[in-house]
Amino acid sequence: MKESRTFGRNLLQAFLNIWESPISAAFFASIFYLCVSAYSQKLSGPSPVDYFNYLADAFLHGQFNLRLQPPASLDLSVYQGKTFLNWEPFPAILLMPWVLLFGVNLNDVLYTALLAGISIGLFAFLLQKAVKQEFLHLSKNQRALLVIFLCLGTVLVTMASKGKVWQTAQIIAFCFTLLVYLAVFTFEGKLAWFLTGLLLTCATLSRATTLFVGIFPFSLLVLKEKNLGVKKILFHSLIALFPLVLGFAFFCYYNWVRFGNILETGMSYHQMADVFVSDYQKFGASNIHYFWRNLYYEYLFYPLPMRDESTMGGSLFLLSPLFFAIFPAIYKGKPRWGVWALLISVFLTNLPIMFHMSTGWVTFGPRYTLDFTVPLLLLTAIGMEEWDNWISIILALLSIGQYLIGNYFFLSIF
Repeated sequence: MKESRTFGRNLLQAFLNIWESPISAAFFASIFYLCVSAYSQKLSGPSPVDYFNYLADAFLHGQFNLRLQPPASLDLSVYQGKTFLNWEPFPAILLMPWVLLFGVNLNDVLYTALLAGISIGLFAFLLQKAVKQEFLHLSKNQRALLVIFLCLGTVLVTMASKGKVWQTAQIIAFCFTLLVYLAVFTFEGKLAWFLTGLLLTCATLSRATTLFVGIFPFSLLVLKEKNLGVKKILFHSLIALFPLVLGFAFFCYYNWVRFGNILETGMSYHQMADVFVSDYQKFGASNIHYFWRNLYYEYLFYPLPMRDESTMGGSLFLLSPLFFAIFPAIYKGKPRWGVWALLISVFLTNLPIMFHMSTGWVTFGPRYTLDFTVPLLLLTAIGMEEWDNWISIILALLSIGQYLIGNYFFLSIF
């Protein structure tokens, strides 16, 4: 009996070690997401809305409008007889070499699942770096639990295995947000500032709302160099702002060439789903009118058992209750500056989401919250330091169970 218990503990520890290691976490997460894609029969070919492949093809041919027409047209923008994407363009830029090699039939389900798996490894690496820098004080097993939670117990699990332009954009932005946070924990001096600005530019040109997740990284950079003086910090800030300004200038040019307006992304011309038309005509794409509905579906609504309304989203905290750890972090977590910088990053990133005309439909779970999940996870990690391990384990298991059940039904229908 004693030997069997010892074997069981060793087996569990080996399992946790897999998820604490960035490389093995990325590998097994990718395998899981790909298996889910294959099981739901989505891995056999690209999704019908793999629009970034077609935009990458357009870029390769020196134009901003689509050269080839994808099999679907939902949410594409048509202006003066030409077809455009209203999403930020960086995912297409990232895909250009691959589309050059494999054409527009490049499987978006495959590369989205792989990118989601890579994001799990990046998060495991981020936790290691944050502990090494003494920003976090988590054990290896606590870090492994948090990595497993991200992989299986958050909205990422419902997004990773479908491909599709909406999920692809968010997952690419999520990967680059992780890289931003990794950069500030890994590098020093001018290089840290430049990489932070460059990587944040990539994230923002994938999902504009992720701009505000940069508040925490820039706060950390300033804190690291507080003894260098104001002039030095201002100079280094300009180094970080340089790629951001270039990215903004490119985005303005991109919009001007397409629509003759630097602020027009194509939303005014996009072929939206019928369910949005009435509200859009009355209130536009962003309005305070949408606030209470979005608040309900992102933070209060419980989508199980599955029903028609379940595709509107689901409560961030009820579906992923380990996120409740942010509250002890807010109350007494340390360092205090870090808690507040992370909290402001979450709040400001979430703000435009709350006024958007869509909840992320069709989705299981609060899809748009992935935009601020990196600072939210670090807040969660700080809060876990205040809890007994058994509380974190129970809440993580509840999160995983709910998402696996919901994802099973969601992928079988959509």
